[in-house]
Amino acid sequence: MDKIIIKDLEIFAYHGVLEEEKINGQTFVVSAELFLDLREAGIKDDLSKTVNYAQVCQLINDTVTKEKFDLIEAVAEAVADAILLKFDMIKEVHITISKPMAPIPMTFDTVCVDIVRKKHIAYLGIGSNLGDKEGYLDFAVDQLNKDEYIRVNKVSEYIVTEPYGGVDQDDFLNGCVEIETLYKPMELLSVINDIEQSAGRKRLIHWGPRTLDIDILLYDREIVMEEKLKIPHIEMTKREFVLKPLVEIAPYAVHPGLGKTVLRLYEILKSGE
Repeated sequence: MDKIIIKDLEIFAYHGVLEEEKINGQTFVVSAELFLDLREAGIKDDLSKTVNYAQVCQLINDTVTKEKFDLIEAVAEAVADAILLKFDMIKEVHITISKPMAPIPMTFDTVCVDIVRKKHIAYLGIGSNLGDKEGYLDFAVDQLNKDEYIRVNKVSEYIVTEPYGGVDQDDFLNGCVEIETLYKPMELLSVINDIEQSAGRKRLIHWGPRTLDIDILLYDREIVMEEKLKIPHIEMTKREFVLKPLVEIAPYAVHPGLGKTVLRLYEILKSGE
């Protein structure tokens, strides 16, 4: 992907673990690589089709000087977040924070922290079979949208489906949501678990009734195999109530483990192949 490079921006600020660093301050040096599509801006010679790097520099300066951090790791995270949240066109950032005056009693050039952060596309399955089912699904979408690190891009139609797993219970209302997020997978899991709990979710019976269920189905093209989180969702290829609404909003999203599109997985499920 194309990129804009801001190199060695000098900013005087008050970061450091030592108290004198927060009192006296020192110069920090910030470099940023901003990844975005510059094709249209280059062809049309149009500033509105790119990012104004003077505005980015001002945002970096404001972020670095706004508060005092102990660690330059925290400074780097704050700068990355600020840029990604402010500029829709920027999809990824590479941030370097240098501390050339770090209190180290020996000769050195500088100390740096270097991070890469990006916007991720994730697909979530949402479902409810207790109480105001549609209200609970709308609540989930609303809560996702209220999180500053999440933007809801698409929401499928809600569909009525039979319960899965053999437990006698009411029919479900299901849907899927496409989001753009700055969260890592485990962070996103924590957020959706909090949303479930705020909707009164109680995990009493496996595959049992619930006010609100939110599952991470896909996250970019990553494969995650953690004890508490499996991505792609291990049951998604067997569930019409997942694939049908997912086809509506992301037919050509790819299951990274199988190398097949969501549309193809749905066709296989329906045909019984």
